[in-house]
Amino acid sequence: MQNYYLAVDIGASSGRHILGCMKDGKMQLEEVYRFENGMKDIDGTKCWDADQLFTEIKAGMKQCKEIGKIPVSVGVDTWGVDFVLLDKDGNRIGQAVGYRDSRTQGMDEEVYKIINETDLYARTGIQKQMYNTIYQLMAVKKKTPEYLEQADTLLFMPDYFHYLLSGKKAVEYTIATTGQLVSPVTKDWDYELFDMLGYPKNIFPEIKMAGSVLGSLRKEVEEEVGFTCQVVIPASHDTGSAVMAVPSMGKETVYISSGTWSLMGVESLEAICNEASHEANLTNEGGYNYRYRFLKNIMGLWMIQSVRRDYDKQYSFAELCAMAAEKKDFSSRVDVDDQSFFAPDNMIEAIKEYCAKTGQTVPETPGEVATVVYASLAECYGRTVQQIEAITGKSYEAINIVGGGANADYLSQLTANATKKTVYAGPTEATAIGNLVAQMIYGGEYTSLEEARKNIFESFEVKTFEPEC
Repeated sequence: MQNYYLAVDIGASSGRHILGCMKDGKMQLEEVYRFENGMKDIDGTKCWDADQLFTEIKAGMKQCKEIGKIPVSVGVDTWGVDFVLLDKDGNRIGQAVGYRDSRTQGMDEEVYKIINETDLYARTGIQKQMYNTIYQLMAVKKKTPEYLEQADTLLFMPDYFHYLLSGKKAVEYTIATTGQLVSPVTKDWDYELFDMLGYPKNIFPEIKMAGSVLGSLRKEVEEEVGFTCQVVIPASHDTGSAVMAVPSMGKETVYISSGTWSLMGVESLEAICNEASHEANLTNEGGYNYRYRFLKNIMGLWMIQSVRRDYDKQYSFAELCAMAAEKKDFSSRVDVDDQSFFAPDNMIEAIKEYCAKTGQTVPETPGEVATVVYASLAECYGRTVQQIEAITGKSYEAINIVGGGANADYLSQLTANATKKTVYAGPTEATAIGNLVAQMIYGGEYTSLEEARKNIFESFEVKTFEPEC
């Protein structure tokens, strides 16, 4: 009998349900449902519509029933850092505020009044990002302290959906580490840090590893979707899942999980929390089975996604890539991590303003704008590889781009040129594949992550790009 596993992969702009199974020794994927996502402005605050997202999760599960492919398990992954607070009855307190909201402005200084930035990095290993959970919680403490007083549980977004599916409260390890609240030494919540910051310790539930089973669907969910299955926690941070799907090619490899963000790094068995890694703003996010994802968060395809939106979506991503290639000699560049590109009202204007401000030629055509984005991103990858090699003391043979960005052949070639390394591009559905891998290891389809990675290389297309210069 064929066993199906269901990955619910929710990104910042869309979500999808992907069924996975093994056929003739290879993993097979089938997308059964897709839906839109995005932050909404609620009373001046950027929020996720958590209720609608859960409705979409159930709608996709109903689709599995309709096509007669009922999964034996389901797991949800999302972006990191964002969370909800629940009261003692399990009801959500307030909105699911998104990481692009401005509530964290100035909250870093409030945290540093208690613990300085260097010491905070040393005890968490997590790079400073203004949207990290540690700063979001300080915003709650300062602006809506009654929420913390009422709170019984904090759950990150995928943990919340697992709770709604199963009725069980737990936080998965990879998503927990994104918040800058977990010790890389104990691999558990930093309770001493909570005391220092005045965050109630009781709201942080048990941390579980990817591949743990929470139990069956709640009765009301079972009745609504038309079947029951196990809720198996994947690496709930989407990048944690994507890194699990980096194929094994027998080479020392730097990965780039390329989506809205570009997460570029290496896998390490030990956290690297020294002065050099702090200066380079590299982070130690948790990985499967207590590995570490030593990486840098880089502004990724968000910029080109926003450019496409600002052109009223009249060009496809493939067309923007092609136009960028035609204008490859256009020389202006931007710092892709500049704060002006984080959440501008108009990305095209933000790029033009940056070029004008820095004395460069202002891009005018869609091709010029696109080549500025792609070339700037590739050059950032080149600098990041040098930082990683300097800090780890290793030389890496290749770059493996996984996720949606692996479809952008032009960007892959630019990356090979900028890093002077062989670039492998694929698989594109890395996050869903990694989500499925955790479930399939639990289900006995694979015996280990190493076995799964070898099988991924055999199951999916991986393109090769060599540096041109």
